[in-house]
Amino acid sequence: MKIESAEFYKSVTRLEDLPKDGLPEIAFAGRSNVGKSSLMNTLMGKKDLARASATPGKTREINFFLVNGKYYFVDLPGYGFAKVSKSLQENWQQLMEGYLKSRAELKLIVLLIDSRHPALPIDLEMNEFLSFFGRRFAIVRTKTDKLNQSALAKSKRESEKAFYDFEFIMDFSSVTGKGKKELLSVLSTYLTS
Repeated sequence: MKIESAEFYKSVTRLEDLPKDGLPEIAFAGRSNVGKSSLMNTLMGKKDLARASATPGKTREINFFLVNGKYYFVDLPGYGFAKVSKSLQENWQQLMEGYLKSRAELKLIVLLIDSRHPALPIDLEMNEFLSFFGRRFAIVRTKTDKLNQSALAKSKRESEKAFYDFEFIMDFSSVTGKGKKELLSVLSTYLTS
């Protein structure tokens, strides 16, 4: 897949505000500061389209990006750490659960995990949630440039052993671009099926 255009479409804080145009969606999920925005910016070829921040919990809504005028990449709020009120965290959880459980346009969820932490309990909980609801998801391991080859191979084996029911597992680095071409190629198959 070649991305020729990508633009911010809308932010959603309520399920009733989700796009109603029926375009296919690929959502990117992961704990706070795992690199969702950086990965999405790398894929879309734009530096600051999806806002990246050093502050965990910066993404507080579901953000839709229209890609090639044909489908959406969806940036989900990070789960886990966030310096916000308990009521706001509960609102995020309801929004995320509602979207992930029943969104017909959602073709694949890309679950991002930090390659330096190959099997965190919070990531395994998300795996369990997605599997329970029968959602198609893939594991993309981020920040792979921060590990040497030996540590990366060990980490990947741990991830492959800990996670289950995923469509594929892939390594990615927003710093080096490693995995970009391969990931775009695989994602295109889900958007056209």
